[in-house]
Amino acid sequence: MSRSWVMPVIVAALAALGIATQGATITDLGPWYQGLEKPSWTPPGPVFPIAWTVIFALAAWAAVTAWRRAPNARQADWLIGMFALNGFLNILWSLLFFRMQRPDWAFAEVLLLWLSILALVVQCWRQSRLSGVLLLPYLAWVTAAAVLNWSVVELNGPFG
Repeated sequence: MSRSWVMPVIVAALAALGIATQGATITDLGPWYQGLEKPSWTPPGPVFPIAWTVIFALAAWAAVTAWRRAPNARQADWLIGMFALNGFLNILWSLLFFRMQRPDWAFAEVLLLWLSILALVVQCWRQSRLSGVLLLPYLAWVTAAAVLNWSVVELNGPFG
């Protein structure tokens, strides 16, 4: 790894770790969550941190790869902004679902999160096909999470 890769890798890893930590801190699997009726196909609890660890690692790799391949500073800055917005939306979902206990609002928000991931896939693909492919597990996971979120709304609503 050349020295020019070191700082972007460190920054991307710290950003991914920060977003993951914020999301984990906000996530409360206490009595309210345990009391929700969930569909039978809900993944077991230990799957979630494993999946998110892999997804954030792949997203950091995709971010660095696409950023390094950006044709100019403006495109690189735009890409960083897209990843920052996506991180914000990721944390916001946890806040809405777990802290505010509003799966209905979280479902509306997860649609925005999903669109931000799709936009990242498209933008990263333009810079590096590998970068776009690295984000596909994230898109698939959030697709499944959105369906699960909707199922929780259907099984437990109304909220608020």
